[in-house]
Amino acid sequence: MSGPAAGSGTALTPARVANPATARTAGVPAPVVRRAARPAAAPLVPAQTPRRPVPQLRPTDHFAELLLGVLSGRRPVHSMLRHTVGRAYDDLAHLAERGPLRTRGASPVVRDIGYFEPRPGALEVFARIGAGDRLRALAFRLEQGRDLRWRCTAVEVGGPRRHQADDD
Repeated sequence: MSGPAAGSGTALTPARVANPATARTAGVPAPVVRRAARPAAAPLVPAQTPRRPVPQLRPTDHFAELLLGVLSGRRPVHSMLRHTVGRAYDDLAHLAERGPLRTRGASPVVRDIGYFEPRPGALEVFARIGAGDRLRALAFRLEQGRDLRWRCTAVEVGGPRRHQADDD
């Protein structure tokens, strides 16, 4: 029998071919050679750059947002229990019943805040509250306790003050 010699002719398979160029000339498809993909150049990151602390809201900003939430009806009055001292909670509850900052259109937002520091650890704050083209005034007093937490001690919304009886 005169057949093709082993390793030659058309019986070659890609596994037997040592050189892919030879396989192409022998009429056999070349084996697929895949190379490991090189990772793209990783961005250079400086070694442990110090991180800046996340800026915290000032107590004036924080309390303005809390009070706005209660007076606009978005938060319940009792959410302010631990943030108020003395008559401030009662005044806030009375104001919240009337809903002075509730709106039908645009939600009210704090537009501007200012404050006066009559003594260290006490701030008298005013805020301009805007809803659409309407502006309202919000005033409150903050005092810092021995535990260094700020608490609201008085709150008013633009307009006449509520009369307080001496026996309240």
